[in-house]
Order: sequence, then C-alpha cells, then structure tokens
Amino acid sequence: MEDAIASAALILSSSLRLSVPLIFACLAGLWSERAGIFDIGLEGKMLVAAFASAAAASASGNAWVGLGAGILASLAFALAHGFASIEARGNQIVSGAAVNLLAAGLTATVGNAWYGQGGRTPQLTAAASRFEGMAWPGAGAAGAVPVVGPIYRDLVSGHDVLTYLALLAVPLTAFALYRTRFGLRLRATGENPAAVDTAGVSVRGIRYSGVIIAGLLCGFAGTYLSVGQAAGFLTGMTAGKGFIALAALVFAKWRPWPALATCLLFGFLDAAAIRLQGTAVAGLGEIPVQAIQALPYILTVVLLAGFIGRAVPPKAGGIPYTKER
Repeated sequence: MEDAIASAALILSSSLRLSVPLIFACLAGLWSERAGIFDIGLEGKMLVAAFASAAAASASGNAWVGLGAGILASLAFALAHGFASIEARGNQIVSGAAVNLLAAGLTATVGNAWYGQGGRTPQLTAAASRFEGMAWPGAGAAGAVPVVGPIYRDLVSGHDVLTYLALLAVPLTAFALYRTRFGLRLRATGENPAAVDTAGVSVRGIRYSGVIIAGLLCGFAGTYLSVGQAAGFLTGMTAGKGFIALAALVFAKWRPWPALATCLLFGFLDAAAIRLQGTAVAGLGEIPVQAIQALPYILTVVLLAGFIGRAVPPKAGGIPYTKER
C-alpha cells in the first residue's frame, strides 16, 4: 500500500512538472483571447523565451537574469503580434503563425551563429544558473510517515519556484478576471468592444494589456523549459506545447480553473507516456517508443473531439476593431 502511494506521488509530481509550461501558456492564451486577440503564436513566444533565458543564464550564471531576458524576448514578440493585430488590423491567425515561424528560424540561426552547436546553448552547469527544486521544511524526515509523508515529500515539496508561481497564477487570473474592474473590461472587450468604447474605455489599451500579459506568461513558460526543466536550450524544445496549451484553453472553454485541470490532465498523459516507455504488453510485446510519445497528442485530439461539447470563443475574438467616430 505504501509503495503504491509513493509511486502515485512520484507520477503526480512528474505530471505537475510537465504541466507547468502548459499552465503558463494556457493562461497566456486566456488573457489574450479574452481581450479579443486570438493568439496561435504561444509556441513561438515560448521558444524565443526559452532561447533568450538560457543564453542570458549561461552568460551571467544567474537564473533570474535568464528569466528577465526570457520575459523581455517574449514581450517583444507579443508586442509585434499586438501591433499587427490591433494597429495594422491584420489577420490574427496569420500574425500568430508568423510569430511561430520567425521564432523557430531565429532561435536556430542565432544559436548556431553564437555557439556553433547546431542551435543549442551551452549547458547550464552552475546551480545558480538554473531554477532547482526547493525542499520544504521536514520533507526528508516526513517520508517515513505513512501515506502523508510521501505525498508531502514528493508531491508538495521539491519543486522549483516557477512551478509554484504557475499554480499561484491560476487563482490570481481568476480573481483578476472576475473580481476586478479591469477583468470586467477585458472580458467585455472580447465580447462587445463597441460597448466598451461607448463607455469611454480604450479598447486599444485593454487589448494591448491582454497581449502584454500573454507575453509575460509565455516568458515564464519558455524560461521554465530551458532554465528549470532542462539545463539549456535545444532547437524546437517546445515540441508543440504551445498548441497543446491552445487545445487545453478550448477544452476549458476559456476559464482559469478548468484550464488548470486540463493542463494537469495533459501533464499526466505526458508523464504516463514516459512511464510506459519500454513496457511490454501481453500479446503485443514492447510498445514502440514513437507510439508512446504520440499518446498525449492522440488523446488531446480524442478529448477535444469527444468530450468538450460546444466551445464558444469570445464573440469579438479575431475581429479587428475600428473606433467609431
């Protein structure tokens, strides 16, 4: 029994760690799309943040400097998308796709030019250059306590600061969206910008705010990938996580708490896929690694196709707004 609890705690801990970039990116999409700006460029902003944070952390030896660089890089791409969508009133899907393509090409090209390692950055070997897990008080001794001990030691304790910030971002987002004047205006902008404009509130300002918050959160997501979860940047290391975050956002119907639950579910599927690698199934033999790695993506499609029901996006999402005179 105790072994089963300890094993479950380890799997859930792994699920939480794998969910962190999805949580940040999903909340980023929620802020942007609630303001009426569709953003399929989450992947690109995460990727450029991962590269910038790893490069800055490697140069400075400080993970917090890396986080700042990752946020700034993500914000630059977010503002470019915001300018194309708000000022130029361009197609938001095309703009988001351009962000993804530019980030993929730029990180590989600049990384190879700077470091000559095929787009990779140097490994972050110094402890200060990475966000490492933090042991909570008494976590080691608590492991001997039945049931509660392994849960506290392996699931509650031992994560890095970005993991706890990701969990904190969910209630903060829910509070800001549903309990503040700014949140009300942002949600109204995504539904009926003309009404917001009539009330004397700047639709342009609100939409830029949503885009900036999205860039900030994508900066955290990308930094976590290269400076928290890994020890450096690898070309294409986001591996579609931005698109999975978008799928989670649709599955959650643009709500914060369901978004957290959905991201945790996808993280669990990813952890289960890693756990199943090399496992033999009776009558089938060992499951191919490629099939196991595809499992989270396959189940993402299945969940969205079969269990979501009707998901209605913000009514003004993707539609440029022209101020009435």
